[in-house]
Formats: sequence, C-alpha cells, structure tokens
Amino acid sequence: MAYVTGFLTPVKIVDKERYIASAQKSWPLFKKYGALEQVETWGEDIPPGKVTGFDLAVKLEEGETVAFSWLKWPDRAAADACWEQMQNDPDFSDMDMPFDGKRMMWGGFQPIFES
Repeated sequence: MAYVTGFLTPVKIVDKERYIASAQKSWPLFKKYGALEQVETWGEDIPPGKVTGFDLAVKLEEGETVAFSWLKWPDRAAADACWEQMQNDPDFSDMDMPFDGKRMMWGGFQPIFES
C-alpha cells in the first residue's frame, strides 16, 4: 500500500523562486529512490491561529509563508530506504534548502482514504 511523507516549513516569500528551483532539483533524486509523486504547495491563505494553525506550527515570522509538500511512495520501505540512503548521497548534500530546517516538520503517513 502507498505511503506518504509530508512536510511543513516556513519559507521567506522573497525565496519563492529558490524554493521552486530546489524542489525541481530534488525530484529526480527522490524519483531515483522510488518516489511516485512530489507535490509542493505555496501558502496563500494561512489564517492566524489562536490555539493551533500552520503559522503557529512553524513559528511563522514576518515576510514568510508556509510551504506544504508531500512525497508519495509505493510503500513505507521505499520511503525509509530513501531517507537512509540520502545521508550518503552527494547529490543530496549539494541541495539548496531556502528555508529554516529547524522550524520544518515532517512525518510519514499511511493513506486511509483516497478518491
């Protein structure tokens, strides 16, 4: 069964083109490791949270928005293998990451409904 790794990260609005370029450069690498799909989205309507919210989750700062993205894998084993192998892949070490990785969050998810 498919598996999804999801990411939520703050990105400076002025770095949108850098973020897109980074995503485009990363796709062939993720595909090489078995990813079936990569989706990158750019926050346009991020209402301020009072208790929870995307802005609070990433400690959004002035001049930033939230990028929400995911990778779809054939299964969890493929995703886990990618994360393990990418630690030693020089192609990944050259990636431009135009966001604050300390405020990035990610996780793996088992789809329970798709339409």
